[in-house]
Amino acid sequence: MTATANGMPQKTMHIAVIRLSAMGDVAMTVPVIRALVSQHENLKVTVVSRPFFKPFFEGIPQVDFFGVDVKNRHKGLLGLLKLFADLKKRDIDAVADLHNVLRSQIVRTLFALSGTKVAFTNKGRAEKRALTRLKNKVFEPVKPMAERHAATFKKLGFSVDLSNPKYPEKAVLSKSTLAVSGEIKPFDRRTKWIGIAPFAQYESKVYPLDLMQKVIDGLASKSDTKIFLFGGGKEEIEKLNALAKQKENIVVVAGKLAFSEELQLISNLDVMLSMDSGNGHIAAFLGVKTITLWGATHPFAGFAPYNQPSEYCLTADINQYPLLPTSVYGNKKVKGYDDVMRSIPVEKIVLSVERAANNRH
Repeated sequence: MTATANGMPQKTMHIAVIRLSAMGDVAMTVPVIRALVSQHENLKVTVVSRPFFKPFFEGIPQVDFFGVDVKNRHKGLLGLLKLFADLKKRDIDAVADLHNVLRSQIVRTLFALSGTKVAFTNKGRAEKRALTRLKNKVFEPVKPMAERHAATFKKLGFSVDLSNPKYPEKAVLSKSTLAVSGEIKPFDRRTKWIGIAPFAQYESKVYPLDLMQKVIDGLASKSDTKIFLFGGGKEEIEKLNALAKQKENIVVVAGKLAFSEELQLISNLDVMLSMDSGNGHIAAFLGVKTITLWGATHPFAGFAPYNQPSEYCLTADINQYPLLPTSVYGNKKVKGYDDVMRSIPVEKIVLSVERAANNRH
């Protein structure tokens, strides 16, 4: 407990925060939760998500993690009842549903029926539909997801100021991470470390690999640059190895490190180049400068990496493709728009990454 202004003890309030998937969406909650607990010392948070995402929240004071077993114990309707029962045992005072899908809605409703205060994130689906529809498009930025999540906590009585973000210290690299990255001298590293994550869930969000090869070659041509390629799965690893061309200053990270170790490495990058995907959001919540490439999607939909300048979002040519953006998540295809990513010049990407890498904090 903490003391109030009159000296009386103030009860610590316990909030369950639900956000089950996907990786980028879970990553976007991290800076908001970090700001929330740093501004309210009488608050405890339990993040309810998939076990894989636990490393996102490690080291944040006042934050605990509950891993949801979606394949066994918490599967289906009966599983959601068990999830409610498991969380209820933790003496939850309020629930913030940052996912707002059927599963989380059921759990939060059970809490509401039991007398627990609940709030949920308004995802702005109508505004996003207006932004991405092909006719009568409303080409205006919608509220970013971080601000939407902050509004959810305000409904529970906890305001969140996102104007002065704080980031964790750069991680100390483990021996196994150093075996992949190479030795690093703290505070005296002249070589610029650039991360590149060239893949995304949907093809419409992936920069063509022939052009990405030119980007990588352009960046790797500088002797003071070391490039780390991120991805996952056998197929992506094969593509990354082809992009690396066995160059000494290009390291394929995929398949070589545990997820927590990848986070260590990302936190030590000078800049990350990512698609509109999870790696960009991870780099951003670790305080790394993040350049993102946008094809069918657009940062106006509210999914730009946290606290990154707008010039770090490189979008497809809207003059050449006036119907952009055509999708919120990249899962919709529009005839004649398969090659929108090719309208982002290689030279512009290389220059943006180099400028960000040279402008170190």
